[in-house]
Amino acid sequence: MNNDWLDTIVAARHDATARIAVLDLVSPDDADLPEFAAGAHVDVLVDDAAGLVRQYSLCGPPHDLTHYRLAVLAETASRGGSLGMHRLREGDRLRISRPRNRFGVSDQAHRHLLVAGGIGVTPLLAMAHALQITDCDYELHYCARSRADAAFLDELERDPRVRLHFDDGPDDQRFSIAADLGPPSPDTAVYVCGPGGFMDFVISSAQEAGWPAEAIRKERFAPVQDAEVHTAGGTFTVRLAKSGGEFEVKEGESVLDVLLAGGVEAPYSCQQGICGECIVRVLAGEPDHRDDILTDRERADGMFTTCSSRALSPTLELDL
Repeated sequence: MNNDWLDTIVAARHDATARIAVLDLVSPDDADLPEFAAGAHVDVLVDDAAGLVRQYSLCGPPHDLTHYRLAVLAETASRGGSLGMHRLREGDRLRISRPRNRFGVSDQAHRHLLVAGGIGVTPLLAMAHALQITDCDYELHYCARSRADAAFLDELERDPRVRLHFDDGPDDQRFSIAADLGPPSPDTAVYVCGPGGFMDFVISSAQEAGWPAEAIRKERFAPVQDAEVHTAGGTFTVRLAKSGGEFEVKEGESVLDVLLAGGVEAPYSCQQGICGECIVRVLAGEPDHRDDILTDRERADGMFTTCSSRALSPTLELDL
């Protein structure tokens, strides 16, 4: 883990819904927190003794650095990360990383369509704040099971550019690719975040409607494939160009696990192929990409995730 942890204090906590807790974090000395761009997330050290680290998006206005705002959905089937966050109370201390961002607002698009499912509204809410303050053209479509499951309604319902879509509501208010995204436009970017099934539906439907892959930006909270899929495959060798080391990666092992076991200070965070912290450049060999984060262009440019991807060639040379 490559974190320079920041100490914060829970300054405020409230339940936005029965399952979503909102936490405001401040610096212990009341100083401003590090700058971040809309769409960023932080690693949170939920349980130091167990080494339990989870990633949460920053959902407050990026221009307000007096505090960071997180919204956490309680997942009873999780390994304890979200439930540990829900147990936090005002005054508790929490260690977080500096903000990281691979889900930023496009500086090329003139129009921005934000599509959130459930807790996926968190990074898109920060984007809406940023786009609003710069007077950009945007719409935020927030899909939830019901009104009772939707967070931040008090502020969202004041914004005429927000559309709410509830599964248990009338048919005419449900999210529709044809009605809410419309036909592809070369100056428009689409941003999608939410549960896996929701994202798969929105992305595949948009592409079927003609939206090009490069116009669609996404952030997943969980990998599409099980971890076993990331480590399945034959043995290959990883060669490190800077250190000169060579490591054999066998069936059932990830490149990252082998490098860390060999004492290599390789970057990483989520270890699921969704955060992008472990990305390195491939200098030689043919990668077998199994991540959920790199774009086709980034893969063509030689980017590679060591935590989830493998090699199709006998040897892979990395810029490490």
